[in-house]
Amino acid sequence: MDAKSALRLHPSAHVDTFARDHLPPPEQWPAFVRDRPEVHYADRLNCGAELLDRTVERHGAERTAFRAGSGDAGSTGVWTYGELQRHVDRIAHVLTGELDVLPGQRVLLRGPTTPWLAACWLAVMKAGAVAVTVLAQQRAHELATMCEIAEVSHALCDARSVDDLIKAGIPGLSVTTFGGDADDDLLTRAARQPDVYEPVDTAADDVALIAFTSGTTGRPKGCMHFHRDVLAIADTFARHVLKPVPDDVFAGSPPLGFTFGLGGLVIFPLRFGASSLLLEHAAPKQLLPAIAEHGVSVLFTAPTAYRTMLDELGKPDAPDVSTLRRCVSAGENLSTNTWHAWHERTGHRIINGIGATELLHIFISAADEAIRPGTTGRPVPGWHARVVDDSGAQVPDGEPGLLAVRGPVGCRYLGDERQLQYVRHGWNVTGDTYVRDADGYFTYVARADDMIISAGYNIAGPEVEEALLRHPDVLETAVVGRSDELRGQAVVAYVVPRAGTERDPERLREFVKGELVPYKCPREIVFLDALPRTATGKLQRFRLREPGPVE
Repeated sequence: MDAKSALRLHPSAHVDTFARDHLPPPEQWPAFVRDRPEVHYADRLNCGAELLDRTVERHGAERTAFRAGSGDAGSTGVWTYGELQRHVDRIAHVLTGELDVLPGQRVLLRGPTTPWLAACWLAVMKAGAVAVTVLAQQRAHELATMCEIAEVSHALCDARSVDDLIKAGIPGLSVTTFGGDADDDLLTRAARQPDVYEPVDTAADDVALIAFTSGTTGRPKGCMHFHRDVLAIADTFARHVLKPVPDDVFAGSPPLGFTFGLGGLVIFPLRFGASSLLLEHAAPKQLLPAIAEHGVSVLFTAPTAYRTMLDELGKPDAPDVSTLRRCVSAGENLSTNTWHAWHERTGHRIINGIGATELLHIFISAADEAIRPGTTGRPVPGWHARVVDDSGAQVPDGEPGLLAVRGPVGCRYLGDERQLQYVRHGWNVTGDTYVRDADGYFTYVARADDMIISAGYNIAGPEVEEALLRHPDVLETAVVGRSDELRGQAVVAYVVPRAGTERDPERLREFVKGELVPYKCPREIVFLDALPRTATGKLQRFRLREPGPVE
């Protein structure tokens, strides 16, 4: 399907047409590919109703839908699908009946990962509004910027996370808290509402959510996704790679304000009648006992967490993680060393993947016997990928180039000229450098802007990181190019050592010299207690390139 035919949109249910009015012009859309029957949807579609109401019809109301962490302050215990449905419908009644939210209006959702936050997201979907889910850690100026870009009119906010939202002083924003003791608390109001809500008759191509990129190096970009897009990520990656079953219990560390978390912890389990453990605190030391306590079978987290959990699993009193059957990694490059170490200790093959906020979730991956450690995988069924040069021409297998992707979901920035940088020649160009082999497997090289050019040599930082991670004293590392008068750039490695080990840079440099050609070895090794990351866990390499100490 070409861009022009993709923009023959169906009649919208939105009264507030801001989102549709600010879609990119048709010539800037990527080409869409819907070459599998499972990603062909009806013209009228409400993804909230599909994920909840249709799942109740297929699997029954008594199955477990959401679980809360037993130690969480706002713990709700266990909700069945029927209970979740009632909570969602009551909240939707409050949205449209008391708060006067109109279809198409943007509703900010903020708070730690809890069943109530997920219920609010589903209620916004059923009410035909547009969800703008942000991180509980984001500060007032970040919130103000996102609300300005998306012209947000309403906010549903966990009472424990409201301070920065109030501090942001967003003009015209109506804030309703939930989980507190105020008389006008959302949950108090919802308890008085009817149990059943008729979902708004949205078009499949009405905007359902605006997901913001992290904006670590500039103004954040709002990525607009349709109701059909929400289902498409479940009907491609989840259906064909994860292959979930109704008895699965999902859990993980990414928050719901991160599309990796929204997909893995809400959309995927609900689409297939499974349940999800929603943890307010999901660092490795909380994840491991939660896996054992709740029998988690599908885990979503980042390579850093897998490395940290390996250390915990090596202790005599380590929790039992034998219920796991699917371990998914994304967000940063998964090293071969981490993959093999996890497989050796747990018997499980980590499912590596690459996704993007612009494409909503994972589009290259592999599972089970198809996994080749060290590669990201192959295009997920329903997706297409290739490696191209700056002109958009495909490069031969074995040569590095830019990763270009297309499938049933594509980049549509909210009124942002950077659309022209991301979508080129009908493809979504992710900004990653990859190599494709003759068997169709894609191997990550570096972010396109993270290649280090030193004394005329092209050096991929992740390759040096992989070598450093093979040393038993290295827990985490990040390798960047630092401006150097003689070489243009010098290779600098930042290392987080394992507890109790010696911080000896020369010993690590000698180790790397035994692993790589000399010109790739770090000129400098700097030890840190932690690497700088965004609230979603993404490494902030730009902070490491800057002169001076890393705070």
